[in-house]
Amino acid sequence: RFFENCKKKVPGKKGFPRFQKNCRSVEYKQSGWKLSPDKKSITFSDKKGIGKLKLKGTWDLWRFDKKQIKRVRIVHRADGYYVQFCVSVDIKEELEPTGTAIGLDVGLKDFYTDSAGKTESNPRFYRTGEKRLKFYQRRVSRKKKGSSNRRKAVNRLGRQHLKISRQREEHAKRLARCVIRSNDLVAYEDLRVKNLVKNHCLAKSINDAGWYQFRKWMEYFGQKFGKVTVAVNPAYTSQNCSNCGEEVKKSLSTRTHTCKCGCQLDRDHNAAINILKRALGTVGHTGTWIVKDLNALGDLASTLPGSDLVEQAESLNKESPRL
Repeated sequence: RFFENCKKKVPGKKGFPRFQKNCRSVEYKQSGWKLSPDKKSITFSDKKGIGKLKLKGTWDLWRFDKKQIKRVRIVHRADGYYVQFCVSVDIKEELEPTGTAIGLDVGLKDFYTDSAGKTESNPRFYRTGEKRLKFYQRRVSRKKKGSSNRRKAVNRLGRQHLKISRQREEHAKRLARCVIRSNDLVAYEDLRVKNLVKNHCLAKSINDAGWYQFRKWMEYFGQKFGKVTVAVNPAYTSQNCSNCGEEVKKSLSTRTHTCKCGCQLDRDHNAAINILKRALGTVGHTGTWIVKDLNALGDLASTLPGSDLVEQAESLNKESPRL
């Protein structure tokens, strides 16, 4: 692979070949496994030697028929092993229209600012737990390489990282669900986080915010509840005036938008209004729904791509039951 990367001129560093690491998951489709009648255990009949495993936390597994289970996956996390069941269900839920549309501008000081001027605080889970992470990292560094004590210290560090990751994911999920249920249309920027983290001064804070996870859950709940989600081009949303459209150049340190027309708003509030206006005028976009046109009453006419989705144990990040 090292020589292939050199010939193909793959960008980035070309390290020496490495041995393949132990796999942290194994996946089965509709064969190679069998659930017990009471669904308290699962038996794997392939030649990997896994055999029969007892399941803990199967309180929601009884609701699904075996034909609905499309895949079974064994996953190794820092705090143990999990069995994930991928279930095919119709998850579309109809909600009463709220008649509201909202634009969201994500940031670092506040998690987002909406087009009404309301803000959601940024929890900063990594920054909050960073002191604890450093403590466990120092404990790992003091242990002898290859020793059982070092392996235990690495596992403890991994569990702390896993806790922060789950906190961030749960926050994004709960917030996205609330936003989608409260609005008929949600507009946000089509950000390329991979490019944003190239700024090493802000990379840690951007990764800690979890903008992409928030967007992923909004699009998921948009399909589930039949709401419109629109990702717009982020260019000049902070620079253009939301009142007159004039470009007002400003640096990141300038937090107030002031225009000649007399419009004076918080920088993020101004951007959120521009995002919403851009979404309402968008025909082809990246999002859950496709906005086709505005009817005579000014309401959005839209089409849903599909309602049959695959639900993995009722929640995308729900890992149950535990072995």
